[in-house]
Amino acid sequence: MSRLSQLSGELRELEARLREGGGIAKTDRQHAQGKLTARERITLLSDADSRFLEIGLLLAYDKYDGQAPAAGVVTGLAMVRGREIVVVANDATVKAGSWWPETIQKILRAQEIAMRCRIPIVYLVDSAGVNLPYQGGVFPGQYGASRIFYYNSIMRRYLRIPQFSAVMGPCIAGGAYLPALSDVILMVEGTSFMGLGGPNLVKGATGQVIDSESLGGASTHTEISGVAHYKVVDDQACIAKLRELIDRLPVAPGSHDPARTKRFVSNAHPSAESLQDILPADHRMSYDMHALLRAIVDDGRLDEMQEGLAREMICGDATIDGIPVGIIANQRGLVKGRPGERPRFGGIIYAESAEKVAYFIDRCDRQGIPLIFVQDVSGFMVGPEAEHEGIIRAGARFVEAMATAIVPKITLTVNHASGAGYYAMAGQGFDPDFVFSWPTGRMGVMEGEAAVQAVHGPSLEANRGGALPPDVQQAVGEMRADYDQQLDARFAGARGFIDAIVYPEETREVLAFALRAALHNRGPHLGAFSLPAQLSVNA
Repeated sequence: MSRLSQLSGELRELEARLREGGGIAKTDRQHAQGKLTARERITLLSDADSRFLEIGLLLAYDKYDGQAPAAGVVTGLAMVRGREIVVVANDATVKAGSWWPETIQKILRAQEIAMRCRIPIVYLVDSAGVNLPYQGGVFPGQYGASRIFYYNSIMRRYLRIPQFSAVMGPCIAGGAYLPALSDVILMVEGTSFMGLGGPNLVKGATGQVIDSESLGGASTHTEISGVAHYKVVDDQACIAKLRELIDRLPVAPGSHDPARTKRFVSNAHPSAESLQDILPADHRMSYDMHALLRAIVDDGRLDEMQEGLAREMICGDATIDGIPVGIIANQRGLVKGRPGERPRFGGIIYAESAEKVAYFIDRCDRQGIPLIFVQDVSGFMVGPEAEHEGIIRAGARFVEAMATAIVPKITLTVNHASGAGYYAMAGQGFDPDFVFSWPTGRMGVMEGEAAVQAVHGPSLEANRGGALPPDVQQAVGEMRADYDQQLDARFAGARGFIDAIVYPEETREVLAFALRAALHNRGPHLGAFSLPAQLSVNA
């Protein structure tokens, strides 16, 4: 079994457990209440046989003793009536859908995707509110729960992004502002409640006794308060109404041109088995990145620019599902140079390769071509020759071109993502539209062995050929174990450093879905959102 196959198998098992949410008993309880689960609601909302591209499934999976699968909220991209939308669905089987610190992180990321791509967002609300033991990581701070309502307001007032909220369970306290700041609110008879305080809080605060339905049920808010807009009989009717409302939305001016992104079926798409064998068993060994790229582009065709120059970096034009893209990728192994030049180390960025990539990025940006960065990078070259060639200046040019490009950017880590090379290849800090990784992705400042040498090099050198002192041996072992854990793609997924881990055989489909979503926004793709240019404090 290949390294990629083994890691993929382990990941599938983990994802299956996480998708069970709070477990069968909690799911049965949800059904007994006449309610669907979060994932059942998303399946019903989505077009038949369409992909749901889940974002943040692994977030917090290794915290809270495993009690917060998917952080209690399901987020991602779905197709509804042929339109890409963002979905946020509280999972009431996980601590009644209450908000953990990572729940806020996931909701904010989902909102940022909607704002960056200028696509509608649907909230399927079923939450008991803040998870009180962890309120310190939920309530305060610049990126606490209040940021959700800030994004709600920006989308509603300035970006004009349609927001739909279906209250399909409890929606309590400050959480009620999420639907209140949406464009349309639906409520389900008998199972939904929306209010700043529940009956117990009302009794304690005012002495009044009132039941939930009278205080904040569907009839109250559609017939008395006017807070909600549609009352439906059950979850199925609620989802059907949502699909109807989304279907009525006009095609946004400037959204992607269906003729330009027509469906394309590759004639040379490799089998899943061949994809699993592209990477070597040892992550340090070389392979041909061209073979990997041929597996994900249409008809296996990559029109490489300056293929004979700085061959450790690949820059080329291709299409994915009919969508034109510019691809930037690292070639691994020992790369033969020009006559008279020494070979170069693949995965390392040299001054010449940095200049080559910067020019390619600028060209794609001028022509409005989305960029895909395929990472297997170990960093920038060091040493006197590199410094004398101006590696710092060239690297800064690379970073600036990438950071300021206003076209959509998607990052895919297939192996290493180390050092400043990770930053230059559209690392998360530069706000690419989507960040994906294969199960083999390894994200960190450096590899474990390099870190061991950096910290314990003198001790290892002094004891070359002999036994290390017990304390040094223990420290080295612990450091290697820590790096093995922290370089794993699952670690990155658990902390939100990537949006999702994708399997090699699904890469083409995932990239095409993400590209179609991103291309709805023909404006600049900079930061979480860009406000319309006509806004001015003096207007």
